[in-house]
Amino acid sequence: MAPRTGMLTLPELTDLARAGEMDTVIVAFTDMQGRLVGKRISARLFIESVADHGAECCNYLLAVDIDNNTLDGYKISSWKTGYGDMVMKPDMTTLRLLPWIDGTAMVTADLLSTDGVDIAPAPRAVLKRQVARLAEHGWVCQGATELEFIIFDDSYREAWAKGYQNLQPASDYNTDYAIHASTRLEPLLRDIRNGMDGAGMYCEGVKGECNPGQQEISFMYDEAVVTCDNHSIYRTGAKEIADKHGKSITFMAKYNEKEGSSCHIHMSLRDEAGNPVFSDPSAEGERSKVMQQFLAGQLAAARELSLLFAPNINSYKRYQPGSFAPTTIAWGIDNRSCAFRVVGHGEGLRFENRIPGGDVNQYLAMSAMIAAGLHGIENELELEPMLEGNGYEADKPQVPHTLRDAKDLFAQSEIARRAFGDDVVDHYVRAAEVEIEAYDAAVTDWERKRGFERG
Repeated sequence: MAPRTGMLTLPELTDLARAGEMDTVIVAFTDMQGRLVGKRISARLFIESVADHGAECCNYLLAVDIDNNTLDGYKISSWKTGYGDMVMKPDMTTLRLLPWIDGTAMVTADLLSTDGVDIAPAPRAVLKRQVARLAEHGWVCQGATELEFIIFDDSYREAWAKGYQNLQPASDYNTDYAIHASTRLEPLLRDIRNGMDGAGMYCEGVKGECNPGQQEISFMYDEAVVTCDNHSIYRTGAKEIADKHGKSITFMAKYNEKEGSSCHIHMSLRDEAGNPVFSDPSAEGERSKVMQQFLAGQLAAARELSLLFAPNINSYKRYQPGSFAPTTIAWGIDNRSCAFRVVGHGEGLRFENRIPGGDVNQYLAMSAMIAAGLHGIENELELEPMLEGNGYEADKPQVPHTLRDAKDLFAQSEIARRAFGDDVVDHYVRAAEVEIEAYDAAVTDWERKRGFERG
């Protein structure tokens, strides 16, 4: 694959800073909720010190809820331990331009303790450990994420002031693959695509989706960690570009009762020479023994690892019959009613995981897929026959119905504990408990509408 434009070296950043064209470097990482968090640092200080030594941040950033409230129950961070620092160590291979923010570059950071030890529950660290497990077999994971979103004509501040009620979608009807209706959104969509290309990503294109205002922008596959780094920049950058247009974007898995927003994840393996591992021209359907076992592992582990595909209460409202979101854990060839869809041939032979929604933390989801695949490889699991026909009507295991179910399955999962370790499993079980506790305590507009007068 050709080198990505928009990427920077430290000498190039230094030249831009000396020329007055670059004054800020964002040092950031992806938190539990899939958000980019970090610091803006002067380009001069970054060049002189931070590039080599990193920058500090409080360790509660991996132990808060969506409102950034500090919470009990996390091993890595609490009042008992004083909410100490962790180090954001820049991965200089990720240094890039951010064309939509003047004079600004960005670098993705790994998280270390102040004595130089990896922060185990950090999403990027979780994925890098699974990638290292693959490397022990001589394999490299290639992946791509297909992230859908809904655009509204209301700005973010207007949406907040309205309590997110009565927002105006940026199109009025189903625009799936529609060119005319999506052209109205093209000024924003074009800026997002070109902005991401300018930030070192390879944008494939954009298409309309079913829900009013819904779109999907796709990017070329890459090595797993690179794909996930890019996903975080895209998710944040798309919001920032929408804000400049006076519009807003949501990646909620289920914004309303219509079609939800998915994040289908495509995955394949290559050997260290770049040859496809999933493809065997002599095998049925070209599916190598490795692919069969890897896919069998997905089926075996999907329920136990679903918390890493669907991390929020809202995530589980996507899984409705006939919604194009899967309810059945099965695999099929180009069958969108299954949780796992096999597509492509030769070097392009791969499978697609259709369980994740737009709210997914992509690092954790890809980690779960690799862990599940290695479970299948290491236990030499047999791949069950593919499902033909309507998966929604199949007598197969089901995607968990609630976050509570998924949390319990993950907590009890031997597959998860072997792959990720107790500290990581317990950390994300606690994150699910926090979400459930907040939801159970909330009084919703649905309850008021039903109970205020008529109850």
